[in-house]
Amino acid sequence: MSDKRVSIEEAVATIESGMTIGIGGWGSRRKPMALVREILRRDITDLTVVAFGGPDVGLLAAAGRIRKLVYGFVSLDSIPLDPLFTQARERGELEIEEYDEGMFVAGLRAANARLDFLPILAGLGSDVLPANPRVRTVRSPYSDAEYVAMPALPLDIALVHVNRADEQGNAQYLGPDPYFDDLFAMAAERTIVSTEKVVPTSALLDEGSFHTLLFSRIYASAVVEAPRGAHFTTCAPDYDRDEAFQKHYAASAKDPDAWTEFERTFLHTDEAGYHAAVARFHADRGES
Repeated sequence: MSDKRVSIEEAVATIESGMTIGIGGWGSRRKPMALVREILRRDITDLTVVAFGGPDVGLLAAAGRIRKLVYGFVSLDSIPLDPLFTQARERGELEIEEYDEGMFVAGLRAANARLDFLPILAGLGSDVLPANPRVRTVRSPYSDAEYVAMPALPLDIALVHVNRADEQGNAQYLGPDPYFDDLFAMAAERTIVSTEKVVPTSALLDEGSFHTLLFSRIYASAVVEAPRGAHFTTCAPDYDRDEAFQKHYAASAKDPDAWTEFERTFLHTDEAGYHAAVARFHADRGES
């Protein structure tokens, strides 16, 4: 079996400007933040981002990397709205394609089945349809029923973060929810898996049952070992959301000078430098 382990730099080097990238996780939960930060270090622009968004969307939007955003929501969970996303949307900097969560998931399912669309009931009679003029309805060939023809959401690359993976890309989550990361992987031409820890295949069931094996190696193109790679979002049970840091992120985003300092301290550095800066942030607050 092939060893798909690469460095974070090698993995993100395969992402090109203009691509459609799906970002797994949910709001501020188990986001592939190490991969997002590496994108920010590179001259990658004009992206179409497909996500249940959180700080991943906020950071990429603030940096001017997103041309089009396809999303179900953007939230920091314990903080309802991501201020960087809100600012970018209010300034009209993003082309927007917004769906309800059921429609969004159906779009991913259609893509992984290699279909143009899936007929669904979600969205009928809502404001989602007039807000998305490209979404059409279809009549059933078997009755008079009408359905939303939810278009597929195919991805060039999916980025997901999991608790454990083996060197071949078999991916495991150990927290309370898979967050549709398997659908992102199956809807993509290629998937980059970042993981808290690479373990032998024989050890994948040491911490969870076979139900926690999220998707097979056949959907993984690259595996990046990235301890605390979801920070500052959750990666239960390995760690919870860094609420203090998230509050600092959100507060800094609302002030241009504070945001410039945040970028200088936490983003204008490599991944090791980021985590060292986060450690200093907590030490300055008297936290371990």
